[in-house]
This record gives sequence, C-alpha cells and structure tokens, in this order.
Amino acid sequence: MFVNNRILIGKTEDKRELFILPEMANRHGLITGASGSGKTITLKVMAESFADAGVPVFLADVKGDLAGTAFAGEINEKIQKRLDNLGIEDFKAQNYPVRFWDLYGEKGHHLRATIESVGSDVLSIILGLSEAQEGNLAIAFAIAKDEELPLNTVADLRAVLQFISENRSDYNAKYGQITPQSIGAIQRSLLQLQNQGADKFFGQPMLEIEDFFQTKDGRGVINILDSVKLFQSSDLYAAFLLWILNELFNKSPEVGDLDKPKLVFFFDEAHLLFNNMPSYRLKMITQIVKLIRSRGIGLYFISQAPTDIPGDILAQLGNRVQHALRAYTPADQKTVRAAADAFRTNQSFNTEQAILELGTGEALISFQNEKGAPEIVERATILPPQSRMGTITTEERNHIIAASPFVTKYDAVARPGQSNTISAPSKPFDPSQAQAEALAKYSIGTSFKKDEPKQTTVKQTASKPATKSTAKRGKSTAEKAGERFVTNAAGVAGREASKGISKGIGSFFKNLFK
Repeated sequence: MFVNNRILIGKTEDKRELFILPEMANRHGLITGASGSGKTITLKVMAESFADAGVPVFLADVKGDLAGTAFAGEINEKIQKRLDNLGIEDFKAQNYPVRFWDLYGEKGHHLRATIESVGSDVLSIILGLSEAQEGNLAIAFAIAKDEELPLNTVADLRAVLQFISENRSDYNAKYGQITPQSIGAIQRSLLQLQNQGADKFFGQPMLEIEDFFQTKDGRGVINILDSVKLFQSSDLYAAFLLWILNELFNKSPEVGDLDKPKLVFFFDEAHLLFNNMPSYRLKMITQIVKLIRSRGIGLYFISQAPTDIPGDILAQLGNRVQHALRAYTPADQKTVRAAADAFRTNQSFNTEQAILELGTGEALISFQNEKGAPEIVERATILPPQSRMGTITTEERNHIIAASPFVTKYDAVARPGQSNTISAPSKPFDPSQAQAEALAKYSIGTSFKKDEPKQTTVKQTASKPATKSTAKRGKSTAEKAGERFVTNAAGVAGREASKGISKGIGSFFKNLFK
C-alpha cells in the first residue's frame, strides 16, 4: 500500500509499519526465500505500491499468476483476518493499469528487437559463446556495420557469418583473425536459438524502451512480460531480461537523486542470470547495477537465497525482504547463516533461527532509512495484495490488450475485441526459407571454378526501419553480402586473367574491385 507518501510492505507483531521510502527505492532491493514462502506476494505488493506512487513497473510473470494485477482483488475471510491482525482499516481491493508483453506475441504485445540493437555482447551471452567465439561475433558485427549490412534477423546474421567465413582473408588484417571453427560454432548456436523460437523475437517493429515509462491517471503502469513459455528456455529468459536491463541503462539519461524512481524493474529467478557467467561479463553487469540508479531505475532481484547473487551486486541491494528458508543439509545451513549475516542484528531475536521459523507470508525485513543506512532487521507479516491473485482468462487478457494504446504499434494480428484494421502478415515466417534466401549467391558466369556453385538472385529480406541511414541501407543483408561476394569473386577472376601484367597493376585492380 502507498500510505502517507511511503510504500508500506508489512507490519511487525506490535503493529509497527515497515516501509520503503520512495527516495530510497532506487537503491535497489532483494526478495529471497524458499519456494512457497511468499516471494510472489511480496513482489506483487511492492509492484502495486510503486504503481500507486506513480512509478511505472516492469516485471516478468513466469507462472502466469501475476496477470490478475489488472483486476480488483476480493477481500475474503482469510484476507480480512490478516487485515484485522495487522490493524489495517483503510484497505481496499482495486485493479491496476497493466500492459501485457510477450516475446512470442501470443499473450501480450509482441516484443521484438533487432540483432543489431541487442549487440554482440548480450548476444554472446544468449548463445553461450567462448571468449574466442565472442571475438569473432564482434568482428561480424563490425564488418556488417562497415559494409552497411543490416542485422535485423537471425537470417541476416547467419548470412553475414557465411560471407565473412568465405572471404576471411580479405578481413583478417583489418579486424583480426577470423576462424572457421568459431564461425561454425556461432552458426550452430544460432540454429539452436532459432529452434527455441528466437525468430519470434529478433525482427521489427522493435521495442521502444520509453514505452515502459508510462503512467495512467497518476498511477504507474505495470508492464507484465508473460514468461510462462519463455521460461521453458531459461537461458533465453535470463538473457532477454539482461537485454532489457541494458537498454534501460543505455537509453536512460543521468537524473541524479529523485524523490521517487522513474521505473522499478523486478528480475525474477535472478540466479539464472548469473549461472556460469564468466568474470569479465559479471563486471559489466555489476557496473550497470551500480550506475543505473543515477538514471532513476530501481532494480529488485528475486531468488531463493542471497547466495544466488554475486557479492559485488548483493552489496548494492539496500532494501531486503527475506522469507523462510529450509536447512536440511550442511550446505543449506551455510546458506541460512549467510542470509542472517546480511542483516543488522536485532537483539530481540535470533536472526538465523527466525529465518527457519518464518511462516508463509512472514518475512525478515530491512529497508534503508532517510540517510541511506539499512535499518535493524525486523520480523513482520506482509500485507495482502489489493488486486486479484492468480491467473486470468484469455478473454480478460485480450480485453486489456485491446484497450492498450500500443495495440496497433506492436501487434500484427487482431485479437478478439480488437480492431480488425490491424493488418495480418502476408504469410507465416519460414526460418529455413529465410536462411536459404539469405545464403543464396549471384551467378557470375564462368568466373567460378568448376566445383563452385552458381549463384541465384536472392529475394529482398526485411529492411531496417526508417532512420537516418535508411538511404544507405535500402538493400537487404543478403543482397549486399551477395554483391560483395560477386565483387570479390570478380577480383579473383581478374587476377587470374592478368598473370602477365605487372604486380603493381594487378594490385591496383584488386583494390579497385574489392
């Protein structure tokens, strides 16, 4: 609840209020606890309270039970009993302004990004590349930029990789060593990514991150990414949220200390982000976490235990809620001790023992005070959410999507309740056909050796959106790569035909046709 310009999260047994100060909300936070201990309810209460404070929210719904935020809750006997025990009299059930998003475009606005916008760094994480493979991918991006080859889709990137692999000798001196082994590994990883549905995500129209920063009637809009299907590919889920985080960091200006955040970002199942992450990548994420608060963004990680979060990042999380943990093994006991040691000691109870005794809906809480220092840990009961708990029907979801101002901006197919003026795609996307077209080559007659296949004209793939470079990038990646291939091949043919000409003249023509 948002009460007296404070974000009320819970109350102690003696009815003392525990709240987040809006001006300290961008000092980041952490919600931890075992499965079924109440983490999702705490996340929901926080998201509602930030929205009531006029702060937009982004969160991922991995189980489908956060969608009910769009509808008013019900004050049943169980909820009323908790309210009475907490001494809360002004509680009211209400709905919240919600926007649904979905990487697959099935349960929300279709959320997309171009390969170019994701960048080689994040894409390397998505693909799980080694350092050497990552270097080759960075070279591919650099060549695509210099040759003005758009990178919108996975097919575009695979075409560029094919091209530079076949012509690597022309680029090694300028960009560094390009190895067929690394290019092959990247191609295999891209194929696996396509099999996970990546073609649904990479493309246009691309998300404008500013669309997350919306308010309605003075309340922040809660952006819910439906992740039930996405979460089945856990690596893609983690990398996708990292991309959003990176976009927020890169496109949000410095604003200094504000009276409340511009946006609060909840990263559920945060341990997936840090699993097997190399140290040089972890440094990049740590830097983002440290600096993004000066851009008005508050980050709240949700996981089972504080030990899931690397120490340098954990040190940046000032507002903490710890739900119950179980300790059946020595390793579990070590985790509980680490969780207890993260709090300022309260002399009235044993923190480690309290973590083991907490019931569902109870938590240990420590938020930052007005000086930025963590408060002494308190044992508390979390408030109930004001919106509906649980899933919603397809009809209810489609009604919310149809009422969104973004329905014609991101969605290609009309849903029940939406305007039929939304244009449907001319035909389903076929990744194998797109790849075949992207890798096709142009025929240049007898310039090739006998064992070299002739090229055929390729069809134009999706072009980049209208930008200042549209005029330069009017042709598709496949066409430009094909033309570059033809030019190089013509240079080879010219050199073969001019063996009797002096070396200097031959070098001149080589550079001319390159």
